[in-house]
Amino acid sequence: MPHHQYVLTLSCPDRPGIVSAVSTFLAHNGQNIIDAQQFDDAETGRFFMRVVFNAADLAVTLPTLQTGFTAIAERFGMTWQMRDRATRRKVMLLVSKSDHCLVDILYRWRTNELEMIPTAIVSNHPRETYAHLDLGDIPFHHLPVTTETRREQEAAILELVAETGTDLVVLARYMQILSNDMSAKLSGRCINIHHSFLPGFKGAKPYHQAHEHGVKLIGATAHYVTSDLDEGPIIDQDVERISHRDTPDALVRKGRDIERRVLARAIRHHLDDRVILNGHKTVVFMD
Repeated sequence: MPHHQYVLTLSCPDRPGIVSAVSTFLAHNGQNIIDAQQFDDAETGRFFMRVVFNAADLAVTLPTLQTGFTAIAERFGMTWQMRDRATRRKVMLLVSKSDHCLVDILYRWRTNELEMIPTAIVSNHPRETYAHLDLGDIPFHHLPVTTETRREQEAAILELVAETGTDLVVLARYMQILSNDMSAKLSGRCINIHHSFLPGFKGAKPYHQAHEHGVKLIGATAHYVTSDLDEGPIIDQDVERISHRDTPDALVRKGRDIERRVLARAIRHHLDDRVILNGHKTVVFMD
């Protein structure tokens, strides 16, 4: 059996016959289902599915499958995509002074945990800020920003996204608020890591706020960026227990660890087609 794999993700209004139609189509086109997950959202009446399959019949190509599946998608009103899992998505990393998430992403990329192609590292701080890091051959772009230059700076970022064919933009502790226009243009393909377990303790110095309130858990949230600040569809979250002995500096240290792992999981889920938007929420098919 060949190991080359494809993945199909879809969402549509729930009705009988969806699973049968999908599985029958794949079987009739010489495909072998390796993994299938589905979810019926009773609240919204929508159905979500992720199917991983490979070709028992190598004569059937991916474009042929995509063309053939269109009729089924139209019949059920599906939003869908079908792609080759071997095709790595192109990812652009935006970062400010805090580099712990950037370092972690680059490590996971180099060890093939994150199967992606970095297209650029963009920062509002100069390259010298990261002189201690091995950025390899990844192009680095210093794009400083002020209130007066925000529009031009964001236009330059979007131009880079287009020029490099970037599929996903990751805000790896990029401490700038994206404009509504930029958020809209990157809808569904821009992930942010928020240094808090949303909702709660928004804005500056969340760990200091947490310390002042004597919380017993701190966390981090990875979500898609929308025009509503820190309220986009959540992809992944995690928490860590703390105590009255923890100082704000200790919370920052522990928070960095949570941010790294939450952002990495969110990126991996996105790259592996495990996340499907469901209005203001997400459906995440875990591995």
